[in-house]
Amino acid sequence: MATFEVPIPDRIDSEIDRLVSQGEFINRDQAIEELLTMGVSTYNTPEETEDELEEDLFSQVTEDQQDPARRTESDDGYSF
Repeated sequence: MATFEVPIPDRIDSEIDRLVSQGEFINRDQAIEELLTMGVSTYNTPEETEDELEEDLFSQVTEDQQDPARRTESDDGYSF
């Protein structure tokens, strides 16, 4: 595991201490590791999951539907 030293503002240091003291994390090392991981993951381009793909498909189908009240006679393909 790589180690490095980074200066952080006092307010962030205090916030990490507060999270550890409230039991959100076991210790400072775990807190910093998890918080950095969450921060880095927000910059990754998320891959669409199957649920998201299904949701997009549903959204597309509902967007493709037409309101019958807004249709004109030429829309239905029938003419007299």
